[in-house]
Amino acid sequence: MNEPLLRVDAVSQRFGHGAHEITALDEVSIDVRRGETLGLVGESGSGKSTLARAILLMRRPTAGRIEFDGNDITDLRGRAMRAHRRRVQMVFQDPNDSLDPRFTVARSIAEPLAAAGYGRVDRRRRVIEVLEQVGIPEGAVTRYPHEFSGGQRQRIAIARAMAAAPELVVLDEPTSALDVSVQAQVLNLLIRLQKETGVTYLFITHNLSVVHHMAHRVAVMHDGRIVEEGTGERVMTAPEHPYTRSLLAAMPILYRT
Repeated sequence: MNEPLLRVDAVSQRFGHGAHEITALDEVSIDVRRGETLGLVGESGSGKSTLARAILLMRRPTAGRIEFDGNDITDLRGRAMRAHRRRVQMVFQDPNDSLDPRFTVARSIAEPLAAAGYGRVDRRRRVIEVLEQVGIPEGAVTRYPHEFSGGQRQRIAIARAMAAAPELVVLDEPTSALDVSVQAQVLNLLIRLQKETGVTYLFITHNLSVVHHMAHRVAVMHDGRIVEEGTGERVMTAPEHPYTRSLLAAMPILYRT
């Protein structure tokens, strides 16, 4: 794999003060290499989403350093921060968090393109192009999110995230709200898009079976710390940490290796 696109170095995040202080991230360090998928696995409350918000500069860490493409982004402000956010996009668990119900599909996808400086003609062309990539027909551009199934809405949310050709996409439980058959379709779509575009993924999930399907490497998070890292195959077949073993034991037997 290539050099790290994203490097998180000893990042901590604390909330509150004194006796009421809570540590959500405790000196977390991970690398996400260009063109790979890193699966970040853990139960609710483990710190996964807090780390995602730090990477997206939605909340600045209490301590530590975050580098993107070799540059320290920990304290970016103003125009530099907006420029960084164009290079990093997010797909949420609920596509309704990405898609404004008042906007047509075309407007939802065109919004990040306008922010990235695309002209009107180029925006229109790119909207059609990216919808085709995710398997949504061109005729959908004038429709609204509520007119689609959950799986289709997530495909549109992925199209929106991919529209301006980001270098990193943070995927926060992107299939957990979908039916099992639809989950597989969306995961296979994400794999294909990565092969076609070279995009890098940070894939956040509680489900080790999904990570086994998607990720080149896995980082397991527990109580705000990374407790295990390795290839997806190694973590699934020879977990070293008791917490990882407990996650595997809780998986449906259908998915166990």
